[in-house]
Amino acid sequence: MKNKQQAGMLAFAKDLPNICSLLGLLSAVTGIYFAIKGNFEAAAIGVLWAVLFDWYDGIIARRMKGRTKVQGVFGAQLDSMIDIVSFGILPAIILLSYGNYNIRFLPGAFVIIAASAIRLSYFNVYGLIDSKTYKGLALDNNVLILTFMFLFENFFKHSVFSIIIYVVLMILSAFNLSSIPTPKFGGKWIYVLAIYVLVLTSIFGWILYHKV
Repeated sequence: MKNKQQAGMLAFAKDLPNICSLLGLLSAVTGIYFAIKGNFEAAAIGVLWAVLFDWYDGIIARRMKGRTKVQGVFGAQLDSMIDIVSFGILPAIILLSYGNYNIRFLPGAFVIIAASAIRLSYFNVYGLIDSKTYKGLALDNNVLILTFMFLFENFFKHSVFSIIIYVVLMILSAFNLSSIPTPKFGGKWIYVLAIYVLVLTSIFGWILYHKV
């Protein structure tokens, strides 16, 4: 028999942290669109904002008063589902698109998504090692490094840079699944991330403007 107290699905969409999470999803989907089109500067902007919203949804959730346990559990699950899109599917599509959808890049795309799914599932079960430490490298670091790499794209031939990002993403995927303790950034680091996102967004926006 259906529980009469069970909230409707869309009721959770009005929760402010979840709105922030969904804005991150919108950023990721926008990044996917531009990655498929081969506009990697715009894709980089999309993924950068996906990271920023991903950081802020947790901050908002922790500072909100009167949030129920159910809202917290739902928010955590929603965040995890969105992370697989932002930090698994999106970088995999960037790799495939940059490799001109050559079948040689397909195993790499699979590894990226599989590593993301395994890591997120593991985290959902075990959580942090302690309040400030992850086991393995957090997925958002992958795309922060990837977008930074695209600042130097023009220094390489397209074919060479495609191999570079392939190799780097495989190394990062290995670190994602490793047992190496890595710090959980928080506190003042949110301001560092915000500056990083704004600076790189400005640079990639400038590049896009001069391409028109």
